Amino acid sequence: MPSANAEQALDQHDTMAEPSRPRSNEPETQGESMEVPADRRYSESHEWHLLEGDVLTLGLTQFAVDQLTDITYVEMKEAGTSVDAGDVVGEVESVKTTSDIYTVLGGEVFDVNAELDDNPATLNTDPYGDGWLVKIKVTDTSALNALMDARAYTEAHVS
Repeated sequence: MPSANAEQALDQHDTMAEPSRPRSNEPETQGESMEVPADRRYSESHEWHLLEGDVLTLGLTQFAVDQLTDITYVEMKEAGTSVDAGDVVGEVESVKTTSDIYTVLGGEVFDVNAELDDNPATLNTDPYGDGWLVKIKVTDTSALNALMDARAYTEAHVS
């Protein structure tokens, strides 16, 4: 059984082995809360775009959510609404401001995240998962090529 001094030395060694980990009172600049999923594309206005077949799922990045702080209201265009590339598809309100949400692909809105009506804070806690905003059935996906991949977005906005 190790002595108390040995345990203390091990604890100090463990603390010294992770000097890059932010302390709890320091802002975290990278890591789990700022992870940028590699399976989607990112706009300069901080929307993420995930294409699965002919369905585009649209949401806000963790960076955008952190800048907005507490999200209090989400309103998206209704299912069945046609949208063009570059159109506003909805808005997100926070205690700080109201932000328009844009799509880079045109198509028809076919699903809106109704969970956000009752619990807009889901966007704060899970922007890349349960906090998705809207799904659009698209035909031309070429505009996605102009968006940033996860690495470029991270270099521009996270690091």
